[in-house]
Amino acid sequence: MELIPAVVQHHATGQVLMVAYMNDEALRLTRDTGFVHFWSRSRKRLWKKGEQSGNTLRLVELRLDCDNDCLLVRAEPAGAVCHTGHATCFFTDGDGGAPASMLDAVYRIIQDRKRDPPATESYTRKLLDAGPVKIIGKIVEECGELCAELGDGSREAIVHECADLLYHVLVGLGARDVEPAAVLVELARRFGTSGLTEKKRRVQRVAKAHPRGKKKK
Repeated sequence: MELIPAVVQHHATGQVLMVAYMNDEALRLTRDTGFVHFWSRSRKRLWKKGEQSGNTLRLVELRLDCDNDCLLVRAEPAGAVCHTGHATCFFTDGDGGAPASMLDAVYRIIQDRKRDPPATESYTRKLLDAGPVKIIGKIVEECGELCAELGDGSREAIVHECADLLYHVLVGLGARDVEPAAVLVELARRFGTSGLTEKKRRVQRVAKAHPRGKKKK
């Protein structure tokens, strides 16, 4: 096989992570090892993604397009994919603007605010400085306001309150350095599983983690 472009996609979120090239040997190594390999056109050699940085791509699925001239590589990334430190090489729009995902864009701003000097004139920074009790209180407050609108509120009001809730949830995630992608990965894990089955598994996990003590005689 001659060099063929390989589009790498996050298996859980569907986000396009990078594009590189494979030959027969790179494809064989990818299948045999379970980790994505490419052919470097600049270095003229095979390379395993993350061989130096540790930011590997674990293979989930390979698909060939209808013309047999392009590969789709669905993978699970371990760390940043782009050499710039971003989760994806496609982190800007055509004009060098914001990330493609609005959740990621808002999360990035929250992380930027964490690095701002204390007392910066920013609502996000004030929330972060106030600590978890304040952030949790705002999440509870916004959740209540959304629930009130879901009863008989207008579509516009529901969208507005949902956006407020999502923003405050992202602040909570940012305070704990939990990326939105991690939540999407968990949703993907549950996809196709009955809610009743998932609830039963959760109860079993909690029971296993916190077993009841034996009664004293």
